[in-house]
Amino acid sequence: MNVAYIFLISVSVILIIAYTNNAFAEPTLKDSSLKVQKFVSGLAFPTSMVFLDNNNLLVLEKDGNVRLVSGGTLEAQPILSLPVVDKNERGLLGIEKYGSSIFIYATVDEDGAKNRVFKYELKGTSLSNPQMILDLPASPGTNHQGGKLVMGNDSTLYSVTGELQRNGKDQNIQDGPDPDYSGAILKINPDGSPASGNPFHDSGNEILQKYTAYGVRNCFGLAIDPKTGALWDTENGEDLYDEINFVFPGFNSGWKLVMGPISQSGHSENELVKFPGSKYKDPIISFKDSIGITDIEFLKSDKLGAKYSNNAFVGDYVNGNLYRYELNDQRNDFKLNSPALADRVVDDETEMDSILFGTGFEGISDIATGPDGNLYVLSIKLGEIYKITL
Repeated sequence: MNVAYIFLISVSVILIIAYTNNAFAEPTLKDSSLKVQKFVSGLAFPTSMVFLDNNNLLVLEKDGNVRLVSGGTLEAQPILSLPVVDKNERGLLGIEKYGSSIFIYATVDEDGAKNRVFKYELKGTSLSNPQMILDLPASPGTNHQGGKLVMGNDSTLYSVTGELQRNGKDQNIQDGPDPDYSGAILKINPDGSPASGNPFHDSGNEILQKYTAYGVRNCFGLAIDPKTGALWDTENGEDLYDEINFVFPGFNSGWKLVMGPISQSGHSENELVKFPGSKYKDPIISFKDSIGITDIEFLKSDKLGAKYSNNAFVGDYVNGNLYRYELNDQRNDFKLNSPALADRVVDDETEMDSILFGTGFEGISDIATGPDGNLYVLSIKLGEIYKITL
């Protein structure tokens, strides 16, 4: 069964477990020189977070509340409540900051469900003057909404929309409908216009002009490598082959024909929809059995020790695990210490252990580098934020 679908159709059950079951163990880390401590509790199904400054961060709750954490304390009342549609994987999904602006990805119901990206003015810890900068589809599927946002080093905004159970050219269906923002990663300016230099900028198609990648099934993680500015994503497989990808301009991730290595799919690159200038590439790493892969973050600090600086950290939902990857010198690949990972597929416990950093986070939805240089991990099931320090 689709792990990503389970991820959100069981919201009520998860919340009951999170608040009534004391069986959850505290998270642990493989590196005994590091510590993990509970930073914030009391959140209800949190999906994303962003730091505003050294003292404040905002956390999204799926049902529409924007919560403020100030000085390590969760404020009692939301600073903003949005009327979202939160069935299955819909809801309040992504948040990012740029200067005095906050961007929020939300599923709203206006003449049918829509995924929209709004830009708010940030004054202190208040949000005002919303402007819609992206109007995206949210149907027919109520799952596979995507929703993550991340700012590029070049002051552009990336957003990702899941495939929404559509069957178009965006999903590599040759005779399907034309691009419609589904299953795509967009790169835009802060006002919503296409970023200059986008791979399909000269296509003449106003939708395709905003694309940097397509063929994405569903994604709970986008991250920018702080050293190179390159984009990475995580993608959920149907029940096999969750992925971590290096996303270059024009990247075709292969869905609906391919998840994981194309050699395992029974298809060839010739069968994929090829927008001019696009190219397919296998994932950097895949998980043969779906783990409900979620967020990815590059630790923009040496606060945990030099060996962890600018490493990639990735979370999952099923196991509540946190994984860690060191990058190669070109920063376009992972150093994989296990010889068994030469095939780029994690398919047993030994291979899993070779990339494991921590356990017991009980469903990770977001990972962030704090202004203090420490690593923060958001738990969906527990409604808590954990802080990892030296």
